[in-house]
Amino acid sequence: MRKGTKGTTRRQLITAAAALPFTFAISRYANAAEFTMKLATGQDPSHPVNKRAQEAANRIKEASGGRLEINLYPANQLGSDTDLISQVRVGAVDAINIASSVLATRVPLAGIVNTGFAFSSYDQVWKAMDGSLGDHIRKDIEKTGAIALSKPWDNGFRQVTSSTREIKTPDDLKSFKIRVPAAPILTSLFQALGAGPTPINFNEVYTSLQTKVVEGQENPLPIIATAKLYEVQKYCSLTSHVWDAYWILGNRAAFGKLPSDLQAIVTREFGKSADDERADIAALSQSLRADLAAKGFTFVDVDKNAFRTALGKSSFYKDWRGKFGEEAWTILQSNVGELG
Repeated sequence: MRKGTKGTTRRQLITAAAALPFTFAISRYANAAEFTMKLATGQDPSHPVNKRAQEAANRIKEASGGRLEINLYPANQLGSDTDLISQVRVGAVDAINIASSVLATRVPLAGIVNTGFAFSSYDQVWKAMDGSLGDHIRKDIEKTGAIALSKPWDNGFRQVTSSTREIKTPDDLKSFKIRVPAAPILTSLFQALGAGPTPINFNEVYTSLQTKVVEGQENPLPIIATAKLYEVQKYCSLTSHVWDAYWILGNRAAFGKLPSDLQAIVTREFGKSADDERADIAALSQSLRADLAAKGFTFVDVDKNAFRTALGKSSFYKDWRGKFGEEAWTILQSNVGELG
């Protein structure tokens, strides 16, 4: 027997041997992954987008046996929303989550989902986005060097908030200073309704409201809650003026370097998280009204048709029909009905 093994019992040897497979498993995951990717988002870590994205990353690592690791960077850690679009196109980050309203600054057709008062229900939304309209937008995204890693996620229906006045009718928007994302169609919508829209990146919204650079803003309730915008706003008008998508986009070259089996895992797991996140947002859109009201936030029910009628009296629908083109507009109207 070699020096140092004297006195070793049979039980000790059996115990050591039994531990070996577990040791190998730990070692397998402790080593650096064969492939790593950065996924950047603009949302607070508590937002369902980040919760479900992290779950997808965990499942991808597990399903790939540790070969692929996706690291999540929430809350604009790697740059503003508009910065992230540029970064994913050039490969500075491998993947991003981005709203259609912001993506439209690089892929104009993505903004068609933000056509004012186009969607009236989630049934309409998912029929369109999991069908002909989503397919049409995805083709335009792929022309930019980015690819959609899953079907669209849900950003929700957007509502108007204010620190100075209740917005009950279209007339209440006259000269109202409102923050909008860097999204041409949202700027156009509020201009058509007589407001004074100001494009501001999301990471500057809270401060802009706090310092009264703008009176109000518009976002879905889950964003208003997780970003704590209710702390610097008083009223929330339930306009549901546009629905907005989230897209999980990847850099085409980075995704192309993954073996086909890993590509399939990524698509599958982000698709599962898309379904989970959609359910989260739909539930939150119902429950958050009570939660935010308890914090002193005042909700204002409005006649949405009055806002849509006011918008229809402007050139909004005609102008955007011309910009999006007849093919895209026909696809949109085939899902939501006649606009304008």
